[in-house]
Amino acid sequence: MSSKEKPVSENFKSTADLTSNVGFQSSLSIESKDACQEKAYNPFEHRQVEHPTTTFGAIAHILKACIGTGVLAMPAAFKNSGLVAGVIGTLFAGLVCTHTVQLVVSISQKVCTEAKKPSMSFAETCGAAFEFGPKKLRSWSSFVKTLIDYSIAVTYISVLCVYVVFMGSSFKEVVDFYFPSVTISIQMYCVLTLVPLALLCQIRNLKYLVPFSTIANILLLGVFGITLYYVFLDLPPITDREMVASITTWPLFMSTVIFAMEGIGVVMPVENEMKNPQRFLGCPGVWNTSMVIVISLFGVVGFFGYVQYGDAAKGSVTLNLPEDHVIAQATKVLMAVVIFFSFALQFYVPMEFIGRLLKSRQSNRYDNIIQISIRTVIVTAVVGIAAAFPNLELVISFVGAIFFSSLGLLIPATIDTVYNWDRGFGFLKYRLIKNILICIISIVALISGAYVSVVGMIEDFSKEPEHVNTTFV
Repeated sequence: MSSKEKPVSENFKSTADLTSNVGFQSSLSIESKDACQEKAYNPFEHRQVEHPTTTFGAIAHILKACIGTGVLAMPAAFKNSGLVAGVIGTLFAGLVCTHTVQLVVSISQKVCTEAKKPSMSFAETCGAAFEFGPKKLRSWSSFVKTLIDYSIAVTYISVLCVYVVFMGSSFKEVVDFYFPSVTISIQMYCVLTLVPLALLCQIRNLKYLVPFSTIANILLLGVFGITLYYVFLDLPPITDREMVASITTWPLFMSTVIFAMEGIGVVMPVENEMKNPQRFLGCPGVWNTSMVIVISLFGVVGFFGYVQYGDAAKGSVTLNLPEDHVIAQATKVLMAVVIFFSFALQFYVPMEFIGRLLKSRQSNRYDNIIQISIRTVIVTAVVGIAAAFPNLELVISFVGAIFFSSLGLLIPATIDTVYNWDRGFGFLKYRLIKNILICIISIVALISGAYVSVVGMIEDFSKEPEHVNTTFV
């Protein structure tokens, strides 16, 4: 094996591991448009990645980023859409998410050529789209890049809130069954994760987090296998389930699916560190191959999970597993452990951005104290928000509606429009029309999904603690 290639086992790591690769970290220092046109520049030839990822490894990274807690929420998503509407909606959302990521990668490759940069991050790509777009918008480049950087950090912090709620709800179900005399609220279970998470998140070097990622990946395979066994065990007739649910719950479906599928945060890091980045797009291509697997798996889990559990489907299908089966209860605990080990890796993503901000300080004095304080404050805030809104289904829907519909749909369509404003939109301006439709879908999903989720959260928050809905139905 070449020293520059990763073993296959090392390719299946978390998203956070990718963000630290120096091969794709670059500042958005863009040369003038005239200078970029002096000669042809191939960014692929100038990328110097210490450990380039193979094509198979890139697919593994995409699958790891897209297949996680989101796929376990698909039965609950189908509950809000119905079987027929769920299949159609999952396919439609998958195609839209696939296309918007293709837009981002395509634009990144083009602006890298114009800017003579070997690679760019997602935020840098968005800024460069404005820099090489209409003259009136070029001054917005720096602002857009900074905005996307902050948005990604906030998005990952919101995902951590989902993780805390998931851990709290999983442990509560197991403890409530085996120790019925223990009456601890879901909020308290969330709070009990604070100290372990705060200590775990003090780990700053990614190499010390690799063992946690490896354990999480192994346990995750076991959890999926056991969960699918119960999902397909003694399935009731499909006719017992609703084919098309009330339109008032569709926003929850769409927001959950977008949360589950969207992997915009990992796309550019994966493409930037590939050994053959030209294979990322195209047919079949890394991205298309990955999304065919993702869409198929999500559709199967959502469809049959809803057939099995119906309106009782919870925010994670693992919470529906039989309480009187030891292996099922063990699966809930194992999944909570997987989420715990994954927490620090996901936490690394916003901290990587915050770390870059701290490096701009003129002095390194008290740097260690500042790092510890920031990490502790963020974890405390995450746990506090999770404890305040412990309805897993609604939290997932809210995060999907606000953050992933914006970063995954609205932003890609916007930067594609800006970049191609002076370059043309094709026959009958089909590209512009298509981007406008994507923006409309994003805004509708954002507003409707956020509204329905917030209303549900307010209703839960207004209840007395002992009556707070912990079944997530």
